[in-house]
Amino acid sequence: MPDDTMTNEPQSAPAASSPTAAATTPPEGFDPRNELMDRVVAALKTCYDPEIPVDIWELGLIYRVDIDPDYNVEIDMTLTSPMCPVAGELPLQVQEAVRSLDDVKDCKVELVWDPPWRQDMMSEVARVALDMF
Repeated sequence: MPDDTMTNEPQSAPAASSPTAAATTPPEGFDPRNELMDRVVAALKTCYDPEIPVDIWELGLIYRVDIDPDYNVEIDMTLTSPMCPVAGELPLQVQEAVRSLDDVKDCKVELVWDPPWRQDMMSEVARVALDMF
C-alpha cells in the first residue's frame, strides 16, 4: 500500500531548459516578419487622407506590403483619385510611418494606379464610418 504521508525531504525538480536558450530559440515555423507585418499595418492605420476620416488601410489604398528577409519593406499603394491633392504627401507620410518602426531597415512606397481604386475596395469598417453600405 503506498504511503500517503508527506515528507519534508526536498524533492528534485525536473530539469528546466535555460531561459536564455528559450528566449533565443524561436519556435519552429516562427517568422519574425509576421509580427513586423502586424506593426506595419498598425503604422499604415495612422495615415489618413485628410479629406476622408478613415485610414488608408481600411480605405483599401494599400495594394501590397512585402517584407524581405533583411526587413526592407516595399509597399504599393494608390489614391482614391489621380487628382488627389495629397498625391505628393501621402506616400511620403506612409514611408516615414513605416521607416520609424523598430527593425525596419528601409521602406519604399510605390504609387500605382492599376487597378484603379473603387469604393468596393473599402473594408466594412470604412463603409460603416463613411455611412456607405
